[in-house]
Amino acid sequence: MNADERRYVNDKEDFTILDVKDLDVNYGGIQALKNINLTIKKGEVVTLIGANGAGKTTTLRAISKIVNPKSGQIIYSGRNITRRQAYEVVKLGVAHCPEGRRVLARQTVLDNLLLGAYIRNDQAGIKADIQRQYELFPRLAQRRNQLAGTLSGGEQQMLAIARALMSKPQLLLLDEPSLGLAPAIVREIFTIIENLRATGVTILLVEQNANLALQIADRGYVLEAGSITLTGAASELLTDEQVKKAYLG
Repeated sequence: MNADERRYVNDKEDFTILDVKDLDVNYGGIQALKNINLTIKKGEVVTLIGANGAGKTTTLRAISKIVNPKSGQIIYSGRNITRRQAYEVVKLGVAHCPEGRRVLARQTVLDNLLLGAYIRNDQAGIKADIQRQYELFPRLAQRRNQLAGTLSGGEQQMLAIARALMSKPQLLLLDEPSLGLAPAIVREIFTIIENLRATGVTILLVEQNANLALQIADRGYVLEAGSITLTGAASELLTDEQVKKAYLG
């Protein structure tokens, strides 16, 4: 670990697990992210809110290294991961649960969970973690041998989250977990997110339902046209007139 990395590492409760600095991302000739700066403390739930096309998903993809930034830095747990490959970032403890769930439809629930553990070789630990996912998501236990494509939308979302957790992440990137789900299932998914926070998983949440996201988050960032325009405690953003008018109805 070099000197730049060591200065991020400490044993305090306010340890910064993610520090994104001056991040720019381009898609061809279009600048998708402009000078993004955000931090996440260990154990926090932080949410990104904004309109469609604001850059929320791109931010997650840059952190998980699905896309490469044009400039800036991504510091995760004291390591500069800006130029790391996606599989390396997973090994370091970052898991990305993408928008649209993207389960392997022709594979069983169990096979999808095993895929989530592809970076691991501790068979006993993998088996134990599969059981933990079944305890966290009882419906998946009931459907462990069922093809993922035959699950309901809510069950597929549960499977997508459980699959991400199989890599034993310290930081979970959740992209639109409530998208297309019935209100009762949305409430269930958000209860699961709160339960995950209680287990010590740090979460960066992108969510169309800004009201619900801010209710469970510690802090929030507002993105507009690829730039952060507002940040603060989630409780403050919930009462901010600008946020209420634009995102909370």
